[in-house]
Amino acid sequence: SEAEKFPGAVQTWSIEAMMGDRRALQCGTSHYLGQNFARAFDVTFRTEANEEAFVYATSWGVSTRLVGAMVMAHGDDKGLRLPPRLAPVQVVIVPIFRDETRDEVLSACRPLLEALEKAGLRAHLDDRDTVSPGFKFNHWELRGVPVRLEVGPKDIAAGQAVVVRRDIEGKSTAPLDGLPSVLPPLLDEVQASLFQQAADFRDRHTREVDDYDALKVFIAEGGFARCGWDGEAASEAAIKGDTKATIRGILPDEVPAGMVCVYSGAPARHLVVLARAY
Repeated sequence: SEAEKFPGAVQTWSIEAMMGDRRALQCGTSHYLGQNFARAFDVTFRTEANEEAFVYATSWGVSTRLVGAMVMAHGDDKGLRLPPRLAPVQVVIVPIFRDETRDEVLSACRPLLEALEKAGLRAHLDDRDTVSPGFKFNHWELRGVPVRLEVGPKDIAAGQAVVVRRDIEGKSTAPLDGLPSVLPPLLDEVQASLFQQAADFRDRHTREVDDYDALKVFIAEGGFARCGWDGEAASEAAIKGDTKATIRGILPDEVPAGMVCVYSGAPARHLVVLARAY
């Protein structure tokens, strides 16, 4: 809308993502600036007719706010949940040992670390002996590492490791010597799982709303409201004043026949998404 677009732009397009608290975050924008900024900064070019003219400019991209979006969209009460393709550490190996089994366990974990790194994985061996395994579990869960491997004396005897995914609850086992081939597709599963969880969360909290009282209740709870808007700045300002929600975007969908503005009841000129935003 005119009130939400980039100041000085002719048009603004945006990517809006739903965060874990059901607020919107504008993750990326593309602005058509026309000749407005060229006139302000005297930026010109020569036309085919060899005449001087102000350039037609665009401004677009994403920024480091995507780091915040990743944290707020995927994190849970235990901490971060990082998509494997972006995680600095994709797999952490947590050896489980007592003093008498330390050397045995680490002698199995170090070659495993090397094998995972040779397979192209960003892996880490947490061989600290000053903290407990439980402390390490929490440490790496908080940091969002996608996969944790637990290796103790019994696991070594069985030729396996315990595999714990950060995206879901539960544990499984996998052969130690098969982990370099098992983990890459598993990390792809984690990647797809986090995406699908976020998409499902967004869809569960996106609703068509055509009643103003219902809109105020829905916005207070959080989510994306798809509504009709009459295109009037006064209606937009009133909605923002009552609910703190703004028009996050005018959808390109054709306005359904008979749709009315959720605020004024007048015929809708646009189908919009309303939400509270960062």
